[in-house]
Amino acid sequence: MGTNEENKNVTILIAEDEESNFLLLKTILKRHCNVLQARTGRELLKVYAEQGADLILLDIKMPEMNGIDALKEIRKQDTQIPIIMQSAYAFENDMEAARAAGSNGFITKPINIVELKKTISKFLPQITW
Repeated sequence: MGTNEENKNVTILIAEDEESNFLLLKTILKRHCNVLQARTGRELLKVYAEQGADLILLDIKMPEMNGIDALKEIRKQDTQIPIIMQSAYAFENDMEAARAAGSNGFITKPINIVELKKTISKFLPQITW
């Protein structure tokens, strides 16, 4: 099992407006990487511009600016960062819109921990679970 020190240079930015969902993700990830939070699409753009990240977990349904629009804005500046969309409402049109906007993956809520780790590991293989 990896230590926090080994993964200290890896940062995941979680864009999630529901505090309980953020806390669950943070609990799963915090021993394996640094975790940043954004509660709205607009806050995501600000936090990413100021602090950067190695991967973004992005909720589709958020206040101020939804996840699809935030994804499009990030892709104007950065086409390389892995962005994994997440939603409790896994409608095919949401998944298609996310793919068309440039997402790298999609996970559904409630979060399946094994699936989450597997998806993150595709893009950040240096994280040791």
